[in-house]
Amino acid sequence: MIRYLLKCRSEHEFEVWFSKGSDFEVQSKKGLIACPNCGDIKISKAIMSPAISTSIKARKPVIGHAEKSDIDPETAKKLAIMAAEIRSEIGKHCEDVGDKFVDEARAIHYGEKDARPIYGKATPKQAADLKGEGVKIAPLPDVLVPKHRKKLN
Repeated sequence: MIRYLLKCRSEHEFEVWFSKGSDFEVQSKKGLIACPNCGDIKISKAIMSPAISTSIKARKPVIGHAEKSDIDPETAKKLAIMAAEIRSEIGKHCEDVGDKFVDEARAIHYGEKDARPIYGKATPKQAADLKGEGVKIAPLPDVLVPKHRKKLN
Protein backbone atom coordinates (compact mmCIF):
# COMPACT_ATOMS: atom_id res chain seq x y z
CA MET A 1 0.00 0.00 0.00
CA ILE A 2 1.14 3.54 -0.74
CA ARG A 3 -0.30 6.78 0.60
CA TYR A 4 -0.41 9.97 -1.43
CA LEU A 5 -1.37 13.47 -0.39
CA LEU A 6 -3.54 14.76 -3.23
CA LYS A 7 -5.05 18.13 -4.05
CA CYS A 8 -7.69 19.51 -6.37
CA ARG A 9 -7.71 22.74 -8.41
CA SER A 10 -9.19 24.54 -5.38
CA GLU A 11 -6.12 23.45 -3.36
CA HIS A 12 -8.13 21.15 -1.06
CA GLU A 13 -5.71 18.48 0.19
CA PHE A 14 -6.65 14.93 1.15
CA GLU A 15 -4.94 11.57 1.60
CA VAL A 16 -5.67 8.45 -0.43
CA TRP A 17 -4.19 4.95 -0.18
CA PHE A 18 -3.42 2.92 -3.32
CA SER A 19 -2.40 -0.70 -3.80
CA LYS A 20 0.60 0.38 -5.88
CA GLY A 21 2.13 3.60 -7.14
CA SER A 22 0.75 3.33 -10.67
CA ASP A 23 -2.86 3.13 -9.42
CA PHE A 24 -3.00 6.91 -8.93
CA GLU A 25 -2.23 7.63 -12.59
CA VAL A 26 -4.67 4.99 -13.86
CA GLN A 27 -7.55 6.07 -11.60
CA SER A 28 -6.87 9.78 -12.12
CA LYS A 29 -6.98 9.45 -15.93
CA LYS A 30 -10.33 7.63 -15.65
CA GLY A 31 -11.76 10.36 -13.38
CA LEU A 32 -12.19 7.91 -10.49
CA ILE A 33 -10.60 10.17 -7.87
CA ALA A 34 -12.65 13.10 -6.60
CA CYS A 35 -11.99 15.76 -4.00
CA PRO A 36 -14.06 14.98 -0.88
CA ASN A 37 -14.56 18.72 -0.31
CA CYS A 38 -15.77 19.94 -3.71
CA GLY A 39 -16.05 16.89 -5.98
CA ASP A 40 -13.42 18.13 -8.47
CA ILE A 41 -11.88 15.25 -10.45
CA LYS A 42 -8.85 17.24 -11.67
CA ILE A 43 -6.51 15.86 -8.99
CA SER A 44 -2.74 16.08 -8.64
CA LYS A 45 -0.20 14.85 -6.14
CA ALA A 46 0.71 17.39 -3.45
CA ILE A 47 4.16 17.73 -1.99
CA MET A 48 4.47 15.26 0.84
CA SER A 49 7.20 14.83 3.41
CA PRO A 50 8.53 11.33 4.05
CA ALA A 51 7.15 9.43 7.03
CA ILE A 52 9.65 9.72 9.87
CA SER A 53 9.12 7.86 13.10
CA THR A 54 9.24 10.08 16.17
CA SER A 55 8.15 9.81 19.76
CA ILE A 56 5.51 12.50 19.16
CA LYS A 57 2.23 11.22 17.78
CA ALA A 58 1.17 13.01 14.62
CA ARG A 59 -2.35 14.37 14.32
CA LYS A 60 -4.50 12.66 11.75
CA PRO A 61 -5.54 14.91 8.88
CA VAL A 62 -9.20 15.88 8.73
CA ILE A 63 -10.76 14.79 5.46
CA GLY A 64 -13.85 16.54 4.14
CA HIS A 65 -13.40 19.78 6.08
CA ALA A 66 -12.60 23.00 4.28
CA GLU A 67 -10.93 25.85 6.13
CA LYS A 68 -13.04 29.00 6.34
CA SER A 69 -10.67 30.79 3.97
CA ASP A 70 -10.94 28.02 1.36
CA ILE A 71 -14.56 28.58 0.39
CA ASP A 72 -17.08 31.39 0.62
CA PRO A 73 -20.16 30.85 2.84
CA GLU A 74 -22.64 30.89 -0.06
CA THR A 75 -20.74 28.19 -1.95
CA ALA A 76 -20.37 26.15 1.24
CA LYS A 77 -24.12 26.36 1.80
CA LYS A 78 -24.85 25.25 -1.79
CA LEU A 79 -22.43 22.32 -1.48
CA ALA A 80 -23.98 21.27 1.83
CA ILE A 81 -27.45 21.31 0.24
CA MET A 82 -26.24 19.25 -2.74
CA ALA A 83 -24.53 16.74 -0.41
CA ALA A 84 -27.75 16.44 1.63
CA GLU A 85 -29.76 15.79 -1.55
CA ILE A 86 -27.31 13.12 -2.69
CA ARG A 87 -27.36 11.50 0.80
CA SER A 88 -31.14 11.48 0.67
CA GLU A 89 -31.23 9.82 -2.77
CA ILE A 90 -28.67 7.21 -1.72
CA GLY A 91 -30.71 6.53 1.43
CA LYS A 92 -33.93 6.13 -0.58
CA HIS A 93 -32.59 3.96 -3.38
CA CYS A 94 -29.63 2.01 -1.98
CA GLU A 95 -29.32 -0.64 0.69
CA ASP A 96 -26.69 -0.38 3.44
CA VAL A 97 -25.18 -3.85 3.73
CA GLY A 98 -22.49 -2.69 6.17
CA ASP A 99 -19.65 -5.15 6.74
CA LYS A 100 -21.28 -7.61 4.32
CA PHE A 101 -20.52 -5.33 1.35
CA VAL A 102 -17.76 -7.49 -0.17
CA ASP A 103 -19.84 -10.68 -0.02
CA GLU A 104 -22.99 -8.95 -1.31
CA ALA A 105 -21.15 -7.22 -4.18
CA ARG A 106 -19.59 -10.51 -5.27
CA ALA A 107 -22.90 -12.37 -5.03
CA ILE A 108 -24.59 -9.73 -7.20
CA HIS A 109 -21.70 -9.69 -9.68
CA TYR A 110 -21.73 -13.48 -10.10
CA GLY A 111 -25.54 -13.66 -10.35
CA GLU A 112 -26.04 -15.42 -7.02
CA LYS A 113 -28.27 -12.57 -5.80
CA ASP A 114 -30.56 -10.14 -7.58
CA ALA A 115 -28.92 -6.92 -8.75
CA ARG A 116 -29.67 -3.91 -6.57
CA PRO A 117 -27.82 -0.75 -5.50
CA ILE A 118 -25.88 -1.31 -2.29
CA TYR A 119 -23.26 0.40 -0.19
CA GLY A 120 -21.23 -0.64 2.83
CA LYS A 121 -17.73 -1.11 4.16
CA ALA A 122 -14.64 -2.61 2.57
CA THR A 123 -10.94 -2.31 3.23
CA PRO A 124 -8.74 -0.86 0.47
CA LYS A 125 -7.44 -4.38 -0.26
CA GLN A 126 -10.94 -5.82 -0.46
CA ALA A 127 -11.99 -3.01 -2.81
CA ALA A 128 -8.92 -3.62 -4.99
CA ASP A 129 -9.70 -7.35 -5.08
CA LEU A 130 -13.30 -6.65 -6.14
CA LYS A 131 -12.15 -4.31 -8.91
CA GLY A 132 -9.65 -6.95 -10.02
CA GLU A 133 -12.55 -9.38 -10.43
CA GLY A 134 -14.44 -6.86 -12.54
CA VAL A 135 -16.98 -5.93 -9.86
CA LYS A 136 -18.24 -2.39 -10.55
CA ILE A 137 -17.69 -0.41 -7.34
CA ALA A 138 -16.78 3.15 -6.43
CA PRO A 139 -15.81 4.78 -3.13
CA LEU A 140 -18.53 6.68 -1.29
CA PRO A 141 -17.15 9.72 0.58
CA ASP A 142 -18.26 9.93 4.21
CA VAL A 143 -20.06 13.20 3.48
CA LEU A 144 -22.45 11.30 1.17
CA VAL A 145 -23.22 8.34 3.47
CA PRO A 146 -26.89 8.55 4.57
CA LYS A 147 -27.45 9.30 8.23
CA HIS A 148 -30.42 6.90 8.41
CA ARG A 149 -29.48 3.76 6.54
CA LYS A 150 -31.55 0.92 5.18
CA LYS A 151 -30.21 -2.27 6.72
CA LEU A 152 -29.77 -5.67 5.10
CA ASN A 153 -32.50 -8.07 6.21
